[in-house]
Amino acid sequence: MSESYTFGQIAEQRAATYLKKMGYEILEQNYRYRKAEIDIIAKKDSFIIVVEVKARSSFFFGAPESFVNRKKIQLLVLAIDAYIQKNDLDVEVRFDIISYVVENGIWTREHIENAFYLF
Repeated sequence: MSESYTFGQIAEQRAATYLKKMGYEILEQNYRYRKAEIDIIAKKDSFIIVVEVKARSSFFFGAPESFVNRKKIQLLVLAIDAYIQKNDLDVEVRFDIISYVVENGIWTREHIENAFYLF
């Protein structure tokens, strides 16, 4: 496995651990539907939370969360719609981003709730 793939997997596991500590229930990790993948599907209160995890080794090219583009958002929506229909759920959906930057071995996390809205 590539070093960047492993780095991403570590970030996703850190995010799942963090969410559990914050009272979220992890329903799925790496949920795939067609070409889409949701890193984490969690539940808290009456919400299903779609969590995109982004990690970088520096801010050189920008903040990790800035790499969630329109195409990625469309794929996340497609996948969570399929998940909700498959599981016959009647819930509200929230989209969060958890980003990590690792500099000199120090992991910095930012959790952006309601990172984007669908209209």
